[in-house]
Amino acid sequence: MSLKTHIPVEKEYLVNNVLLNESADLPADVDKLLKLVCREKVKYPVIFIGTGSCGLISGAGETLFEINKYLSDRNLKADVVETGCAGYCSMEPVVGVQLPGKTRVSFKNITSEKLAFILDGMFNSIIPEEHVLGQYKSPSLELWKDVPIISELSFFSMQYRNLMKNWGRISPFSIEEYIATGGYRSYLKTISNYTHEEVCDIVEKSGLQGRGGGGFLTGKKWKVAHTVMADQRYLVCNADESDPGGFANRAMIESDPHRLLEGVIIAAYAIGTSKAYIYIRNDYRNAIERLEKAVDSARDYGLLGHDVYGSGFNIDVIIRKGPGAFVCGEETAMISSIEGKRGMPRPKPPYPAVSGLFGKPTVVNNVETLSNIPAIFENGPDWFMSLGNETSPGTKMLVLSGRLNNQGIIEVPLGTRVKDIIFGAGGGIPGKKRFRAVQVGGPSGGFLTGDNIDIPYDFDSLASEGVYMGSGGMVVLDQDCCIIDTVKYFMDFIQKESCGKCIPCREGTRRMLEVYENITKRPLDENGHTTLERFKGVMQLESLASVIKDTSLCGLGQKAPNSVISSLKYFRSEYEEHIFDRKCSAGVCKELRLFYIDVEKCTGCTACAPKCPESAIIGTKHHPFFIVEEKCTGCGICYDVCKFSAVLVK
Repeated sequence: MSLKTHIPVEKEYLVNNVLLNESADLPADVDKLLKLVCREKVKYPVIFIGTGSCGLISGAGETLFEINKYLSDRNLKADVVETGCAGYCSMEPVVGVQLPGKTRVSFKNITSEKLAFILDGMFNSIIPEEHVLGQYKSPSLELWKDVPIISELSFFSMQYRNLMKNWGRISPFSIEEYIATGGYRSYLKTISNYTHEEVCDIVEKSGLQGRGGGGFLTGKKWKVAHTVMADQRYLVCNADESDPGGFANRAMIESDPHRLLEGVIIAAYAIGTSKAYIYIRNDYRNAIERLEKAVDSARDYGLLGHDVYGSGFNIDVIIRKGPGAFVCGEETAMISSIEGKRGMPRPKPPYPAVSGLFGKPTVVNNVETLSNIPAIFENGPDWFMSLGNETSPGTKMLVLSGRLNNQGIIEVPLGTRVKDIIFGAGGGIPGKKRFRAVQVGGPSGGFLTGDNIDIPYDFDSLASEGVYMGSGGMVVLDQDCCIIDTVKYFMDFIQKESCGKCIPCREGTRRMLEVYENITKRPLDENGHTTLERFKGVMQLESLASVIKDTSLCGLGQKAPNSVISSLKYFRSEYEEHIFDRKCSAGVCKELRLFYIDVEKCTGCTACAPKCPESAIIGTKHHPFFIVEEKCTGCGICYDVCKFSAVLVK
């Protein structure tokens, strides 16, 4: 990890000239220094490397090692800066190079073996075009010729980067860089100029809704907790983020942890508490390291602790690591986990804002919700209301995954059409294949099809289609994806992660999974009775879903059948295909596949027969072979090993 910087800046200087300066405009000499601190201008070459989780998985750790080795071997003077994710995860590892007087250029998919070629070119003012992602435009720096502007790329052009403005641009390890971009000024302005009630009023006026998926007004929740008489209150940041495929909150912490921390502290002040918890799953080691560093730095700067800058406000932030259970993402189960108990949901009411952690009034907000707070106090509630649409103000971070050309995390104003997100920022479906559906909201979400993806992405519009926003995941499916298999995956996940406390969720999801397992495998016999059983199982899904929704204890159980209900609404014909035709047209459900050998193409090479685990392939060498259907399990090994394309799927 490289933390060196060529711009020495004293803590006292930043505190006295920046943090405690309440004027909108800073003196020219201070502003000039801050631009150097956050590298808007550089005196020496700077190499940026994204070391968020997506980057490290793609090989950024090895690339970082090669960067330092390259500079050491050549005795070059340059600064190496680790950043978080820039959002364009499918382009990781992303390496940026900024030379004095020139704009910063980012390069895509730079693994360690490509590194020397990139740096050799840049240090000789030659752009290796085949690896270029784009350059960051700056009015005070010279642009590189014929290099695209990052903000004009399809992935970025429709985004409005409020939460993500620092992603990939500053070091998440440096509080100095965060302060240089305006950080913590909103916090100190808030505790110096506003009462607790006024802070709650401002947030309520902004219209900020909970970004965990519920959409409850944040300011209203804060007011409830603040008005309950108690000797202690608590603020809890939910950073558990347990949806499969959802990682925007983790990336937020890895890329800009001080922004979250500032939001947490302001929220704590608003409800009148001196103690805040950030609950994060223990698996997020990279995020935890950066968050712990941020808390230590904030404490060192006097932003945490007793009587912060003479304001009379006392605040302590505690990082609590969770076991990684899906159910601990539910607020009451998370509260039980913080208390040292097994993470199990509790009946509501009373709601946590009235009686939560240790029986005291507790506000629970997620990472994205709290990360919005600093900008609201920097720019005002009317500014936030101007983003998004009338019913859902602000922006939303989305995780784009599945069959898309561009995969990663984006931030768009609420109300942006789902179709524009998929075919704009997402770049559409690769290979010109047909769009099938998009699964929105993770395990608790639902499907949108080609007939209704033109709707705005906001709380009310999605709810009108029976879709739950969740943590912002969007999984795009094309013609080669099986809807039944997708729902089975989510149901398997939910069933395994059920806490088991209430019977509807524990037994109902298990029964649903059994139905899906039954219709995605070939029956042992072909009589009509078996088909009827499979059909009856699917017919029971809707009534079973209704019971689970109405009687489960917590929100996770109540939303567990959403994908099932949504798929039955839009893809009933696919259910019929699996039940009656015993066929998966996408070829995904392996146990429904039947292979046969084209005798005209088969040369009798015997490559397939020895590989068959069921000994279902018979024949004589140099003569066509045959597959015994009764023995075939559809594993596809014969299809994979055949060199003459003689093995086909019925």
